[in-house]
This record gives sequence, C-alpha cells and structure tokens, in this order.
Amino acid sequence: MLIAQHDKTRAQIRDLVAKHGCQRNALIPILQDIRDKNGQISDFAMQTVAAQLGIEPSEVYGVVTFYSFLSEKPRGRFVIRLCRTISCDMAGKEEVARQLENDLGICFGETTRDGRFSLEWANCMGVCDQGPALLVNERLYTRVTPEKVSEILDSIQCPA
Repeated sequence: MLIAQHDKTRAQIRDLVAKHGCQRNALIPILQDIRDKNGQISDFAMQTVAAQLGIEPSEVYGVVTFYSFLSEKPRGRFVIRLCRTISCDMAGKEEVARQLENDLGICFGETTRDGRFSLEWANCMGVCDQGPALLVNERLYTRVTPEKVSEILDSIQCPA
C-alpha cells in the first residue's frame, strides 16, 4: 500500500515539475499544488520535490514550515483563518475567535474529527480597515462579528 502511495506521489510531482519547471522558483507553486490535491505535504513529498528540483530536503521543509498556508499536517476541507493583527484585535477579533471555537468545537490549530474544518490564525490579510477579517479557503470575509460566524459556517455547509 505504501509503495503504491509513493509511486502515486512521485508521478504527481513529476507532472507538477513538468507544469511549473524544475527551477528553484517553482518550489512554492509545486508545494501549493501538492497541498491543494492532498490536503497536506508529506515528508515523502518534500523529499521527492527536493530531489526533482535539485535542492536539499531541509530547504523544502523550511519553506513548508515557514509559510502558514502550507502544511505538513493534514488540514480540513475548509481551512478557516482569522487575522490576528492589532487592528483586527481592536475590532473585536477575540469575540469572533471564541464564537468560531464554540461553533466548531475545536481550538485554533485543530481540525474537527470529521476532517471538515481546520481553525488557524493568520498574520495579515491586507484589509486592516475592514477587520476582523476571516479567510475560508480562498474566500475573504470582512467586518466579521460573532453573529456573522454562524451565517458564514452555514453558507459553507449548505452552499446556495
């Protein structure tokens, strides 16, 4: 089983290298595609990417662990990120954070048991004048209130 999974990972990475190129500047786009397809970037995938790009595995690992949008741990289908900058803090971030934790039944840094939701902090979303800001996968929500949290979660679970 593990051998088949490794073969699949190798083939996937070969395809991504063909798509993005084998230069150092292709590292992040390749890692993003791996994350999007697999929900995480495994140790084996990091080693395989390093070999394909001719760089050290420790460099790939450093990139994966440095950027919060990449992860070596499995994440939920919906990754919910709440901005934790001072401007969002002043706009009521703590109340929104408590509501998210209560509604999802998890703390920041955790994933629900069913694998649907992961709750994470983000350092800045670039909308400091519209905080608190919340990002669900690629969708941005601004001026989020505790009351809006339920609406946002409902819209995710039952898309229109």
